[in-house]
Amino acid sequence: MVTTLGGYLGFLGLLGAERLVELVISKRNAARAFARGGVETGQRHYRVMVVLHSLFLVACVAEVVGLSRPFPGALGFGALGVALVAQALRYWAIASLGDRWNTRIIVVPGLEPVTRGPYRFLRHPNYVAVVLELAAVPLIHGAWVTALVFSLANALLLRVRIRAEEEAMGALYAEAFADKPRFIPEVPRG
Repeated sequence: MVTTLGGYLGFLGLLGAERLVELVISKRNAARAFARGGVETGQRHYRVMVVLHSLFLVACVAEVVGLSRPFPGALGFGALGVALVAQALRYWAIASLGDRWNTRIIVVPGLEPVTRGPYRFLRHPNYVAVVLELAAVPLIHGAWVTALVFSLANALLLRVRIRAEEEAMGALYAEAFADKPRFIPEVPRG
């Protein structure tokens, strides 16, 4: 019989494997962007982001196992639902960006901003997915300290990252996304 702990650890293992695949895709796409004349910015905060995201899954395991966090029942299932929605949003964003998606800030001169997929509604759908994931994945098995600490750390990181990204993308981006909210889609009135 699979315990909730075993299921949770298996889920974290799948997330870890998914991140490794994403890094391979990111590296390939970054190389393509550089080959097309792409310019990278934000290298200083990128290292912090890598460390934060690397420690996240470790912290999930450490809190659940080390502090014997029990499965929280309905809250855990709700958190799993949010985590799965976050994954769907992440892959919708990645698919929409195609070979332009990577984990770095690389701008290829002359390319128009992507405004399809979730980018029709939001400026930063991938970051929305990350925010949801960092809050929900630990809560699947009651790791509320990890959810709180990593959500706060990510909020600080996103303040720097989004500024750097929007500045790097320049006027074309600002024009294309002038009417799009950063994180929460607006509901049309009427």
